[in-house]
Amino acid sequence: MAKHVEISGVKLHLAEPDPTEGQWIGQGEVLKQLLACWLVVDPRDLPLTPRLVGAPGIGKTTLAIAGARLRKQPLYIYQCTSDTRPEDLLVTPVLAESGKIIYHASPLVTAMVTGGICILDEGNRMNEKSWASLASLLDHRRYAESIVAGITIPAHPDFRCAVTMNDDESTFEIPDYILSRLQPTLELGHPAREDELSILKYHLPFADIQMLDLTVEFLQQAHELKLDFSTRDGINVLRYAIKRASQDPSHPLGKDAIWLDSLKRCLGEDALDLSTLAERKRATLGGNVVPMGLGDFFFSPDNPLHPDYQDDEDDDEEDE
Repeated sequence: MAKHVEISGVKLHLAEPDPTEGQWIGQGEVLKQLLACWLVVDPRDLPLTPRLVGAPGIGKTTLAIAGARLRKQPLYIYQCTSDTRPEDLLVTPVLAESGKIIYHASPLVTAMVTGGICILDEGNRMNEKSWASLASLLDHRRYAESIVAGITIPAHPDFRCAVTMNDDESTFEIPDYILSRLQPTLELGHPAREDELSILKYHLPFADIQMLDLTVEFLQQAHELKLDFSTRDGINVLRYAIKRASQDPSHPLGKDAIWLDSLKRCLGEDALDLSTLAERKRATLGGNVVPMGLGDFFFSPDNPLHPDYQDDEDDDEEDE
């Protein structure tokens, strides 16, 4: 790929494509929907820029990466933040060693001029001023104006874009005139049990099957109770548990105890009792749930790892 391009007499130094590999497992329909957004069915047709919406850690970015890989186009990812400026999104001036100003194209602009795919990651963390600089790119005009470089940058016909958005409270509200350009909305849900197990195995093929099962059961129970624990959380718990188990293979209580300790250290004490956590969350919304302890879910009452386990010998001693 060329290292730079010239537009209206201004040389732009291009960004490097993202090398990340992405395999999408399960939820095949939403991948088809994404690829449909990027199709052009007539010379007068234009591609769409969809919003990929869901909880953090659910796989929105992975979905977009997988779509780009299936289309065999170079991929560029721009991480949006609350302090992203229009020049960060488009063209940034940099003082070179020679003392001259050189212009660096962002991943977005690089995708525009090379015919690649750009993912605007966590787009609803970005302020309105920055979104306004993209209004002409996201509609039928398909160009962006760099005030800093003094140029208008047209998008290559093969340029495609998608925006991921976290469904949480730590985000900005995007103005309607931008939302009307980011269509359609593709919602991602939590994966089914077999899919989630396959995802964990894909990321951690060396994981112990016992710990894999514990992680999947935890995640599935959390999804059922509508708690905000994601597949990414499960991967982190499992990864740490594997490391601890390899470090201390002779742990007296075995892999179950190591996994529980990993769960606590990665996700906090509340994760050890999902039912109480769900009750607390439901209470704030004015509802109730049936109590269901994590210990009940994983261990029988006569298992020493069950929270309510009592040794019969201890009971006999107390009776005496």
